[in-house]
Amino acid sequence: MHEPTEPLLTALTDRAAGADRPDALTVAGRTLSREELLGAAGAVAAEIAGSPSVAVRAEATPETAVAVVGGLLAGVPVVPLPPDAGPAERDHILKDSGAALVLGPGGDLPVDLRKRADWSAPDENPATTALILYTSGTTGAPKGALISRGAVAAGLDGLAEAWQWTAEDTLVHGLPLFHVHGLVLGVLGALRTGCRLVHTGRPTPQAYAAAGGSLYFGVPTVWSRVVREPDAARALRAARLLVSGSAALPAPVFRDLEALTGQRPIERYGMTETLITLTTRADGERRPGSVGLPLPGVRTRVVAEEGGIGELEVSGPTLFSGYLSRPEATAEAHTADGWFRTGDIATVGADGMHRIVGRASTDLIKSGGYRVGAGEVENALLDHPAVREAAVVGAPHEDLGQEIVAYVVADGVSERALIDFVAGHLSVHKRPRRVRFLEALPRNAMGKPQKKLLPPV
Repeated sequence: MHEPTEPLLTALTDRAAGADRPDALTVAGRTLSREELLGAAGAVAAEIAGSPSVAVRAEATPETAVAVVGGLLAGVPVVPLPPDAGPAERDHILKDSGAALVLGPGGDLPVDLRKRADWSAPDENPATTALILYTSGTTGAPKGALISRGAVAAGLDGLAEAWQWTAEDTLVHGLPLFHVHGLVLGVLGALRTGCRLVHTGRPTPQAYAAAGGSLYFGVPTVWSRVVREPDAARALRAARLLVSGSAALPAPVFRDLEALTGQRPIERYGMTETLITLTTRADGERRPGSVGLPLPGVRTRVVAEEGGIGELEVSGPTLFSGYLSRPEATAEAHTADGWFRTGDIATVGADGMHRIVGRASTDLIKSGGYRVGAGEVENALLDHPAVREAAVVGAPHEDLGQEIVAYVVADGVSERALIDFVAGHLSVHKRPRRVRFLEALPRNAMGKPQKKLLPPV
């Protein structure tokens, strides 16, 4: 089993002490040095020490980075809250996680970047929970995935090796800070490698072009917008690596990036429960649609049905520790011999290169880099007094990858009213983009909706 060479915090604090720079972290135009970040995080740690867990309203601000690092310093599990979460989703996450405090704007404890405190981190146990990340399944409310300190360290070290990621890099991205991609890779990854981080706020082509990075992270929606702005795309020619993840990158976008920037993007694969497990290497072949090879210590297998295509299962040091307070769901997500069932359909070439070709279930939607459970949106729609039935699907979309489309049986309510209703109850990005009204949903003899029989979008 591959283990990280340094505990998570040892690397963060040693690099901070030995290589401080005045512009270590810039978020939406506001900058902190590494010393300032750790000093403010130490003050947060002193305030929250001993808490069972804390929630962080994960806006794209320096305060979010400070709050998360403060939780790590104090040894307190951190629960990132989507800043656009509606009251139902927010209340569920806070109640389910048992978070004692909410850090950030409107919370129990504001984060003051001017405060300073030296904080000696507790002895690190790699099995201790670092983060509780809420992930949407195909049914019901989001589940809290327990991510250990050792898993974060192993994943980041594996990516640093695969991408030749060092303190000499400048990482640029504008991704949400409540997901693996933006928070774990995009903030903790920069701190662990010691590189400079520029978070652009919104991930616009112009902001990416102006940032002057060597390493860029984006989801397919970001990259599709970048290639539609050729001047912005050409400004990335000086970058060393363009990384795409969270959903499949369309082949035309892959080719346009190569034509405009002079290099092929790298694609990688992972989930909240696994962190990143597969990636193309910086010095390896970059093929459209390929997510590359396993990270060090990660093993994969495909439970093939036909033609070498089947469900991808993974094991290794980056896997989550289980779902919070849900032993049955944890057991269901694993095989009898302990491998995690990803629910994604994959194929592996003779050279070991992996390709993700689909989803075992039709009910997990990837829209604009977000993973959205159809059941969660259906439940929100059914909360509306005018809605009697609801079925939600993902439909192909040129920009978002998939857009959320709802089919409803309802009386006396408009499409816009239902879209706004869902946006007010869940995160805004989980709202349907379109609503179709039907007389009845197609169902089988057991009464289960048959989504394959829904009329075309």
